[in-house]
Amino acid sequence: MACTLTTGRNIPCKSSVGGLKTVYFADYGLTVTDNSSDAEKVDIGGTPEFFQYDLKGSSSMETAVNSSRENGTTFFETTLNISLQLLDSKTQEELKIIALGRPQIVIEDYNGNFFLMGREHGCEVSGGSFTSGAAMGDASSFSLSLTAQEVSAPAFCADSTDITDNVNAAKISPATPSNG
Repeated sequence: MACTLTTGRNIPCKSSVGGLKTVYFADYGLTVTDNSSDAEKVDIGGTPEFFQYDLKGSSSMETAVNSSRENGTTFFETTLNISLQLLDSKTQEELKIIALGRPQIVIEDYNGNFFLMGREHGCEVSGGSFTSGAAMGDASSFSLSLTAQEVSAPAFCADSTDITDNVNAAKISPATPSNG
């Protein structure tokens, strides 16, 4: 394998923003192929079923490059941290199913990018918590951390409709309990 550089990079305009908008969970086994017109992107084929979780606040995705000259290895470890406001029993049950499984996840950021996490090996829940908060102004929320170790960083999805056209309509709508 040649390790020859192919291009440089300019400084971009300051037009991007941070943060995640939505995550889409799918059972492991997506049909993923490299995009024919852009080798850096992937297509998701077939008729997958995605489950949409809308995000607000402190959710993030970070990919660490792990490389060892001594071992001759390089891999990418991506960590997704999501926060879901308001504790409810239905979300708790779904998060248990996610924790027991090995989902593949598509992550949508606020720049309109869609990334596929866990392309080859799926994702594993590596931690999380259900927090009630202590004071009136504290968060009552679920937090979940998922990781994926792959030979490449999460791929950009070539066509977001591969995901959005295959979202299962079932969604949990947590209700704020009445304060009596």
